[in-house]
Amino acid sequence: MEGLGNLRFLGLEEMEEGPWDVVVLQVPLEMTSSYGEGTVDGPNACVEASSQVELFDPLLPSQLPCGARIHTAKPWQSDAPNLRSQLDSIRDYMSPWIESGAFPLVLGGEHGILLPIIEALRGHWANNDLSDLTIVQIDAHADLRDELNGERFSHGTVIRRVLDLGVGKVIQIGIRAYSEEEMSFINRDSRVEAWFARDLLGIGGNGEIWSRLIDRISNIGGPVWLTFDIDGLDGALVPSTGTPVPGGISHWEAIELIEELVLASKGEIIGADVNEIVPDSEGTLTEFSAAIIAVKIIACHIASELRQKD
Repeated sequence: MEGLGNLRFLGLEEMEEGPWDVVVLQVPLEMTSSYGEGTVDGPNACVEASSQVELFDPLLPSQLPCGARIHTAKPWQSDAPNLRSQLDSIRDYMSPWIESGAFPLVLGGEHGILLPIIEALRGHWANNDLSDLTIVQIDAHADLRDELNGERFSHGTVIRRVLDLGVGKVIQIGIRAYSEEEMSFINRDSRVEAWFARDLLGIGGNGEIWSRLIDRISNIGGPVWLTFDIDGLDGALVPSTGTPVPGGISHWEAIELIEELVLASKGEIIGADVNEIVPDSEGTLTEFSAAIIAVKIIACHIASELRQKD
């Protein structure tokens, strides 16, 4: 847990010693990419881009860090020889941070990082069972295949694998690229609640279904983990992510979802990850879009903590 990376999130000065309120964790896993590559460089690029994000958020009484102690941890790295060993290494990297009580904001890397995150959570979550946990997944893809290209621990299977661990509920938002196998799984498994982009934003959409989604988010109870695959955003906002898909949620729709989830819902947001970040070879839009999402999650978490103190 010791040591800072070369870059600090938001470009802020940080205290060398804890305890910290928020910890930014970089997990540059890239082993199962099935189309575009580059997630290995994504977390560092996101941290670098964050230094250009405004520190003012209207939800907060003063600019970030607004009295919170934010720590940019030394990035995960591993020379483990195979994928399962790499995932075990991520679990071990995450475990002390989950134990520390700081709010974890994880930057990835492939979406497959979610599995060892939840495994680490299961190992230290003394007062709850994973069946109590809701995962809110913003994503273009369902990630419910049992295997992808012969691999059961792929980024395209990660939601299926966390359900195997015993997670009680997954609420999927913005899904618009999925297989027949995945559609069948959604239809038969009551733990999966999918809000498809076509219904929310596409043909015939008049805002009514989006309003129903916001109402659903506001009524989530219990512990919640937010997993934000940036390809859930419209592809125009994240052109270099591994598989950009048209027809996704807009920047402001993403902001509304985060604010509603963290500040208005009945749930306890225990952590979040922002994944599938790939640096933009022709600019900085993709990593900057990811950085804005990450900063908004942190700002909302701090605002929520301040409200609880009032």
